[in-house]
Amino acid sequence: MNTTQIGRIAEAKAADYLRAKGFMILQQNWRARYCEIDIVAAKNEVVYFVEVKYRQSAKQGSGLEYITKAKVRQMSFAARLWAAKHGWPGQYSLAAIAVSEPNFTVTTFVENFVL
Repeated sequence: MNTTQIGRIAEAKAADYLRAKGFMILQQNWRARYCEIDIVAAKNEVVYFVEVKYRQSAKQGSGLEYITKAKVRQMSFAARLWAAKHGWPGQYSLAAIAVSEPNFTVTTFVENFVL
């Protein structure tokens, strides 16, 4: 299995997790010229822009440890761009999900991700 396939599986597991928590998945793998968002979800009139990070084992640390300040800036830019392109006037939040082995398990979900 290549890294793209692994990433898709991790994102699908993250989307399933969010659905089980009452989120509605609006889009997956939304892309614009300079940015991308793994999952766009909504709950309680808030849109969440979710970064999914996969790690094969805990030896590599939590996937969330690999989200840098530069990535948060990119996520924020992507969220503002998505909101503008979709005419979203409401609240939104950056979020992150860590997925790891075995079985692509969601290990951490942070609804309001900030560094």
